[in-house]
Amino acid sequence: MPTNPAPGASRPRRGRATVAPGFVTGMLAGLVRHGHDPAPLLARAGIDIADAASRIPVERYALLYNLCVEALDDEAFGLLPQAMPTGSFEFLCRAMLGAPTLGEALARAIRFLRIVLPAFRIELQRNGPRAELLIDDADSLGEARDAAARVFAYEWLLRLLHGVASWFVGRGLALDAVAFPYARPAHADDYTLVYTEHSSFEAPCLAARLQANLLDLPLRRDDAALAGFLDGAPGKITMLYRRDREMVFRVRDLLRAALPTNLALEEVADRLHLSPRTLHRRLEEEGASFRTIKEATRRDIAYARLTKTTQSIARIAADLGYADASTFYRAFMSWSGVSPERFRQQLAQRQSSSARADERRTPDA
Repeated sequence: MPTNPAPGASRPRRGRATVAPGFVTGMLAGLVRHGHDPAPLLARAGIDIADAASRIPVERYALLYNLCVEALDDEAFGLLPQAMPTGSFEFLCRAMLGAPTLGEALARAIRFLRIVLPAFRIELQRNGPRAELLIDDADSLGEARDAAARVFAYEWLLRLLHGVASWFVGRGLALDAVAFPYARPAHADDYTLVYTEHSSFEAPCLAARLQANLLDLPLRRDDAALAGFLDGAPGKITMLYRRDREMVFRVRDLLRAALPTNLALEEVADRLHLSPRTLHRRLEEEGASFRTIKEATRRDIAYARLTKTTQSIARIAADLGYADASTFYRAFMSWSGVSPERFRQQLAQRQSSSARADERRTPDA
């Protein structure tokens, strides 16, 4: 049964963006580490993370973002050795305001972040037609600490810089590739939609590559625009950044609604009143491709059906538009590394173990 949002938590609109639960558990890692119970904040945001296959509407995720910051008085979610005091996001934006180009604005942002985030080394390098944003914690987060916390710290900082940069220039800034300095996380398939299709892992440091000419773009936001932007910040940056990827979500929603019919790119382009070439270009600008969106859509539905229903594997395969169950098996193995049946067995085992643990923690009446 879906969780009803608490008073004040906005209801998601149909077709709006969602995030994987992994982004939520990472955000909560610092809260738990500092002895806070995340349950009240999750309830206020209308989020239920008990279902590992559920998707969280981005509006609720943004609300949880702000609730965590408020609870900890730390805009870095208690993930780093030194807190990032409340208000830092506003001063970051004000430091960038008035810069002649995006490159100069980012240079200002990096100088500011070096003061409030000493755990990270941040650089922006420009080499001919390419530019790279480099982020490295220099082992200050520690490999032995909570892996989810370290992963989310990098995810958050990249989204912060990229999202603010996109807002200041008034357009989505495509990342050509991003290399992340950790093992591939369970929610890595979402990186195609959140960052870029060209995401890789186990790198020495985080390296986000983009076209260098983007750094020459002029800033299009003034002080009045910033005042409106800061209403609902810093969590608002999550929602804004995802709106910059509107075409990805329009394509995903069309593909989902058409199942079990598998629409081709030409059919989706026709429904969007675009040429196939224009649709391909728009998706490429948002760091995605038609093929990866189609795979991600079917993967998410498959996970949800296997988790929430007892439908047969053959039925799920047919509903997702696969020609036969064996084709679905191969696809699912590529996503998860296990068969659909094994996925269900592992889920049942985890739920059983969790229930036994709850029983042990419950005192006798």
